[in-house]
Amino acid sequence: MTGAEPPHHPRVAEVAQQLRAAGAAGEVHVLTDSARTAAAAAAQLGVEVGAIANSLVFDVGGEPLLVLTSGAHRVDEALVADLLGVPAITRATPEFVRRHTGQAIGGVAPLGHPAPIGTLVDVELARHDRVWAAAGHPHTVFPTTYDELLRLTEGTPAEVGPGPVAAAQADAEATHR
Repeated sequence: MTGAEPPHHPRVAEVAQQLRAAGAAGEVHVLTDSARTAAAAAAQLGVEVGAIANSLVFDVGGEPLLVLTSGAHRVDEALVADLLGVPAITRATPEFVRRHTGQAIGGVAPLGHPAPIGTLVDVELARHDRVWAAAGHPHTVFPTTYDELLRLTEGTPAEVGPGPVAAAQADAEATHR
């Protein structure tokens, strides 16, 4: 691990061990401040917010779905539900997230869960040579690539929301109404 003194947390150790076992290139970095939001993580790392892989857990009929999305936009729940062929998906409660990932919201890593979780990986993350993902605690992250993220999670690439340009246009249109 690199950075400040790591929080002594079993989930961070599990994530670091799984990264090593998978042959991942990046190491866990400890941040000075909490990185519960993509903007906070990006500011501390000195990177674009779009290079942050937000880990969002959804409840799909009682089963967890992990969506790793670019910090530059939000997940379109209706779009993802259509993609999955289900009537709806809902944001998971903190209790649901902890039960299925073993981790708290704000620090959910793409791996290190008690059991495999179906994962969608936002294609917008491919725009960045390096992306940063949570490492099991709100003060920890690790660098990776889009392709490595797909490999580590056995995830499915997907358009999960509007890209940064479409999101900016939608925001501008809403402002002018």
